[in-house]
Amino acid sequence: MYIGRFAPSPTGHLHFGSLLAALASYLDAKSNQGLWRLRIDDLDPPRELPGAANSIIDILIAYGLEWDKEVVYQSHNHSDYHKALLQLQQIQLAYPCNCSRKQITLRTNNHLYDRHCLTNPTDIVLDNPAATVWRFNTQNNSVNWQDGIQGEQHINGEQLADFILQRKDQLWAYQLAVSVDDQQMGITHIIRGNDLLGETANQLLLISVLNYQSIEFSHIPILSNLKGQKLSKQNLASPLTAKTVSQDLFLALTFLGQNPNKQLINANKHDILHEAVLNWDRNTVPQIYSNHYLG
Repeated sequence: MYIGRFAPSPTGHLHFGSLLAALASYLDAKSNQGLWRLRIDDLDPPRELPGAANSIIDILIAYGLEWDKEVVYQSHNHSDYHKALLQLQQIQLAYPCNCSRKQITLRTNNHLYDRHCLTNPTDIVLDNPAATVWRFNTQNNSVNWQDGIQGEQHINGEQLADFILQRKDQLWAYQLAVSVDDQQMGITHIIRGNDLLGETANQLLLISVLNYQSIEFSHIPILSNLKGQKLSKQNLASPLTAKTVSQDLFLALTFLGQNPNKQLINANKHDILHEAVLNWDRNTVPQIYSNHYLG
């Protein structure tokens, strides 16, 4: 069975770029008679905006993007991430690293980690746990996959650079947490922004070594504003509002290459989504957007 998901971080309110990812994921799931799940990726409390998780839930409901089953919160799953880390340690694919960012930069000049601590004994973490991260041993393997929108992808082992699994502050890294959660939720298809292509390579490595079920990935292009900046919370993208639901849905379908019927621009959100599901075609989603977002 097709099971997709939308997994926003509660570090701010949803904006139009978020809507594109949520809508593409929703339509692909529903057009395949699948489930669409919602997960709140609340792994980084220092960066979270108070009330953002509830705001995300409310705005998805306002736009008619209602999910199946219960909402999943990553903050409830720390023990599962710990089990996965232990599994990686046992098969000698996780190792402790006590390098600072400054040390890595001085050694490499390009900020890519150079596997300096690969041979560290695992008990080194006991000496100074607050200065130690756990890294995944990529074994310098390259990753190849066929993306559902962006086509054939290749990322070499040097670019992956033995990514972090658990940070010095004991918080879990994105790659490990999402791999565990997607497996437990039974996710079969993921549609998200192509700024996460590198994270997908990391996730595919973890899926392989942890013997998780395979996932089909598709990445929509990233939308930019008139200044050429990625539309994001960091660049102060305007939050979605329930006052412009129909217009936003119509515009999102246009950006996603779906050529919606112009009569839908002021239609009820449920009618817009019904027609969008019936006519959804992932093959017409562009690899890059030809226009900037004017909102």
